Amino acid sequence: RTSMVELLLSDTRVQPDVRDNMGRTPLWVAAHSGYTAAVKLLLASERADPDSKDAKGRTPLSWAAQDGRISMVELLLAQDGVDPNATDQYGRTPLSWQAERGRAEAVALLLATNKV
Repeated sequence: RTSMVELLLSDTRVQPDVRDNMGRTPLWVAAHSGYTAAVKLLLASERADPDSKDAKGRTPLSWAAQDGRISMVELLLAQDGVDPNATDQYGRTPLSWQAERGRAEAVALLLATNKV
């Protein structure tokens, strides 16, 4: 997957923030799926919005938090432009999703940012 992402990002005609019918971007899908290397490449391209929202208002951080993907949560929280307080269509934040799922380590990571 990584070599394909590199190949696509090397072409300036490729739009890394293109959305599918659910509003999901390649970064969103990669973060939700746990593809850390692909997420790093997309973020390094500086052409992918790290805080993009899908049709339900969920961000890559929100999904990574809900899924308990700790390394992905850390990676996304380290990015400029990621809002750990972003709300979805239900008014839920990454912190509320993590707390509901009992993801103590992810909750601690978010609280440690001093941004929530």
